[in-house]
Amino acid sequence: MFIPLHDANSLKYIKLQYVTLSLIAINVLVFALMSISGDYAKAASIGLGYIPAVVHDLAVLPANYDFVPPDCTYITYAFLHADIFHLGGNMLFLWVFGDNIEDALGHIKFLIFYLLCAAAGAFLHGVILPDSDAPLIGASGAIAGIVSAYLLLHPRVKVWVLAFGRIPFRIPALYPLVLWVVTQFAMLAWGGDEQVSWPAHIGGIIAGSLLIVIFKRRNVPLFDRAIVSPRAVVVDNHPEPAAPETGPIKWGR
Repeated sequence: MFIPLHDANSLKYIKLQYVTLSLIAINVLVFALMSISGDYAKAASIGLGYIPAVVHDLAVLPANYDFVPPDCTYITYAFLHADIFHLGGNMLFLWVFGDNIEDALGHIKFLIFYLLCAAAGAFLHGVILPDSDAPLIGASGAIAGIVSAYLLLHPRVKVWVLAFGRIPFRIPALYPLVLWVVTQFAMLAWGGDEQVSWPAHIGGIIAGSLLIVIFKRRNVPLFDRAIVSPRAVVVDNHPEPAAPETGPIKWGR
C-alpha cells in the first residue's frame, strides 16, 4: 500500500529515542542470530512464537521446543520475523513513527506501551483463532499500536511516503494512516491473506488507541493543531528591519 520514509516531527521532551533504537537493534540482532543458526530458527519460531492452541491448553509442545512458559509468548513472538522483508517493513514503521510516541510517553511508558500492544495483538489473534497450531511471529501488533497512537497525536504532520512502492508523496499523516487502519479492518472482515494475522493488527490498533490516552504526558494534546517545524527550517516571521545603507551605492554582480 505505502511505505513510510520520513516525518518532519521534532522531538520535544526527550533528547534521544533510545528505547525505539534499542527495540530496532534487538529485533535485527535476533533475526541475524536466527538467520545464521540454521535449524534453530524453526525451533525458535515454534518455541518462542505465539501458538493459540498451546496457550489455550489444546496442544502441547514437544519438550525440545518448550523454551519458555506459554504465557511468555505473548511478548516473545514480537521479536521474531519470518524474513528480511517482514523485519524491514516493521522496523521502518518503528523508525519513522516510534520516536514521537516515545517522546509523548517517556522512555519507560513507551516500552510498556510497546509490549502491551504486542500482547494485545497476540490476545486477539488467539481469541479469533483459538485452536490454531501455527506460530504467530512478528512485531506487527506492536507496530499497529504505534500507528494508531501516532494517528491520534499527529494527524496533521506531513510525512513522506512511497506509494505503490515507487511514487513519493509528502502528505498529512492522517491520509495514509487512516487508509492503513481501515485496510486492516477490511482485510479481517473479508478474509485476506492467510499468511498475515489481521486480528493481531487489529488488537494492536485498539490497544494503541486506548493506551496513548492513558499513558501520554498531561501536556501532550490529542489531534495536535500546532505543528513545530524542524529547527533547520524555522522561518522568522518578524525579522529585524535592515539597517539603511550609507554612502554611495556600489553596483556589482
